[in-house]
Amino acid sequence: MTASATNARLDARGLFCPMPILKASQMIESLKPGERLEVLADDPAAPSDFVAFSKRTGHPLREHTEDAGTYRFVLEHK
Repeated sequence: MTASATNARLDARGLFCPMPILKASQMIESLKPGERLEVLADDPAAPSDFVAFSKRTGHPLREHTEDAGTYRFVLEHK
């Protein structure tokens, strides 16, 4: 499976709740509709946090993967 193209990247590894969501929220608002933000995080709460963030804000969560304790999320600006 090929990773989708993204327009911006946020490395939130080493940060814990609520910082990955707060930083992602700020960054995604700087993007244009349809552009995508890639977020890397290692907080165990990140998967549920990003699903909830997507539902709350309406920014679609296009990808969600995990590799060796690092989570990768791709959010699309609505």
